[in-house]
Amino acid sequence: MHMERISVFDIFKIGIGPSSSHTMGPWRAAQRFLLEIGRDGSFDHVEAVQVDLYGSLAKTGKGHGTDLAVVLGLNGDDPVTIPVDQVQAVLQQIEQAKTLRLGGRKEIPFDPERDVVFLYHDTLPYHANGLVFRAFFRNGAGISQTYYSVGGGFVVKEGEENLAASVILPFPVDRGADLARWCREQEKSISDIVFQNERTWRTPEDIRSGLLAIWAVMRQCVYQGCHTDGVLPGGLNVARRAHPMSVKLLGKRAYDSPAGWMGLIRQDSHSFQHILKWVSCFALAVNEENAAFGRVVTAPTNGAAGVIPAVLMYFACFCPEYRDDDDIVRFLLTAGEFGSLFKKGATISAAMGGCQAEIGVSSAMAAGALAECLGGSPAQAMMAAEIAMEHHLGMTCDPIAGLVQVPCIERNTMGAVKAITAAQIALESDPAKAKISLDAVIKTMKETAEDMNQKYKETADGGLAMQFTLGLVEC
Repeated sequence: MHMERISVFDIFKIGIGPSSSHTMGPWRAAQRFLLEIGRDGSFDHVEAVQVDLYGSLAKTGKGHGTDLAVVLGLNGDDPVTIPVDQVQAVLQQIEQAKTLRLGGRKEIPFDPERDVVFLYHDTLPYHANGLVFRAFFRNGAGISQTYYSVGGGFVVKEGEENLAASVILPFPVDRGADLARWCREQEKSISDIVFQNERTWRTPEDIRSGLLAIWAVMRQCVYQGCHTDGVLPGGLNVARRAHPMSVKLLGKRAYDSPAGWMGLIRQDSHSFQHILKWVSCFALAVNEENAAFGRVVTAPTNGAAGVIPAVLMYFACFCPEYRDDDDIVRFLLTAGEFGSLFKKGATISAAMGGCQAEIGVSSAMAAGALAECLGGSPAQAMMAAEIAMEHHLGMTCDPIAGLVQVPCIERNTMGAVKAITAAQIALESDPAKAKISLDAVIKTMKETAEDMNQKYKETADGGLAMQFTLGLVEC
C-alpha cells in the first residue's frame, strides 16, 4: 500500500509565525471546523464555540501563539492574506469586545481567556498536538470535532481517511530508493521527476509561478528581518541581530529594494568568513521575523523556516552556478521532495521527533537541493541530504519559555551552514562508496524520535528550557 502523495506546495506553505505545528496547524484546523459545520447547514445556528488544547499545544501554546491562531481562524482571518501589521489589532479588538465574527460572517460572544482551554496534563492518543473544537447551538445541541496538527502545518481530522494516497502520480515515490530508481530509469534529475509529478495537480505555468511566489515571500522575509531592529516579543527580551549584522557587512552603500540589496551583496567580499556571516545573517533574519509573528514560508516548519531561504540566498548571491529564476524553481522542487520523504518515513513534527524533525529535515532538504543546483547527480543530492540529517540525529526541541526564539533562531544558522557543508562533501564524493543511505538515515531518525524522552519534544519540560527556569543560564 503506497503512502501519502505530497505536493511541493504542501511542504512549502505561506503563513504567519512563530510555529507551523502550534500556530499554522491550529489556525487551519479552526478554518476546517468552520467549513465542516457550514456544509451540514448548522453554521447559522451556532451561538458559542470553545477550543480545548491538549499535550504540546497546551504546554507551549502561549509561547507559540496557539491560542491566538485558533481565535484568528475562527474569526475568519487567513494566515496567507491577513496583513501582518493588523494581527495584534484584530486580537485586541476580540479580547476587548469579548466577541468574534465567526467565519467573518456572524458575531458571537467569545472570551479567549474562557473559551480557549489549556489542558496541560492531558494528551490525545493519536498525536501530541491535539485540539478539540466545540460548537453550541440555539436548541441546546452541539457538535465537536478533533484535529491533530502533525507538523509543518499539516492537519489531520480524527478518523478521516488519507484521500491524498489515492492520487496517481507518474513517478510515485515512497522512499529514497524509489526516487533514485526513477531518476536512473528516466535519466532525469530529481527536480525533473518532481516537476512531472507536480503536473498531476497544476499546470507547468502554475507550478513555476507558485514556486516563484514562495521564493518572493522568502526573500522579502530575509530583507524585512535584515532591516528591522529592536527586541522580539514574548518576554525574553531577545535582541534582533540580523539588522546590525547586515548594516555592518554592507556599510553605508545605498539601495532601495530587495533586488538592489542582493546586487550589493553579490559584489561584496567572497571570503569564507564574509560568506559565513551573510548565511548566518539570512537565517537569523527569517526566524526573527517568525518569532515576531511575521510572514514566513513553512520549510518544512516555521521553527526551521530560515534554513532554506538562507541557503537559497547563498546560492543566488555567491555561487557562479546560479543563473536565473529557473534555478530557484529547481531548488525548491528538489528540496520539497526531500521534505516529503522525511514526512512519509519519519516525521516533521518536533512534538513527535524533537528538533531533528525541524532543523534536521530542513538542513537535509537544503543540502540535497543545493547539491543538485551546483551540478550534482541525483545520487550526490541524496547523499547530501543524508549527510545533513546524519549530523542532526537526536537533536532535542527544548524552547525556552515555549517561545520559538532560544535556541531555535540560532539553530537555523547551524542548519544552513551544515547544509552547505553537506552539499560540498557530497559533490566531492562517490555515492557508491557511501556506508549509509538516505532511507537508512530516515529510518534511524524515526527510531531515534520514538526513543527520545517526551520532555525533549517541544514541551519546555526539559533541556535548556529547564535550565533557564532554574536560573542556571546566567553565568
